[in-house]
Amino acid sequence: MRRTFSICFLVAFSGLNVLAQTGGSTKGFNGEVYTPEKASPERKAILDTLRVPIEKKLKQSVVFKIDHFKVQNGWAFILATPQKPEGGPPDYRGTVYERAVDAGAFDNGVVALLHNVKGNWKLVNYMIGATDVPYVDWDKTYRAPRAIFPFH
Repeated sequence: MRRTFSICFLVAFSGLNVLAQTGGSTKGFNGEVYTPEKASPERKAILDTLRVPIEKKLKQSVVFKIDHFKVQNGWAFILATPQKPEGGPPDYRGTVYERAVDAGAFDNGVVALLHNVKGNWKLVNYMIGATDVPYVDWDKTYRAPRAIFPFH
């Protein structure tokens, strides 16, 4: 009886852990690919994790215009355009990107790969302004599911 209770408790706890990791959703942990719904806790957690280093690099607040956002098995991939909260592109003056912008060698976009580790989203890799496709091998490099990338 005690062993049955322990197994049931462990299964129930594991289920709660998955719900906590996904903001109340079990989507994506059973293998399906999906885009987190707007205003969902999961979407907010992922985008806030990405927002911190982007705002630090750009030295200003940003919101993201999402072009591609897929999640599967605790991995998330995002293609987005950072914008000022009031709209329009960020001001790149005074950032490490200023010279690239002035030279026309800059794409006002962000690509990012995140991984959910023990209930917390962690930024695995990201790039701002890439003019190529830096994520072409991220599925192999980081063992992320290929289905979350736009080239799958």
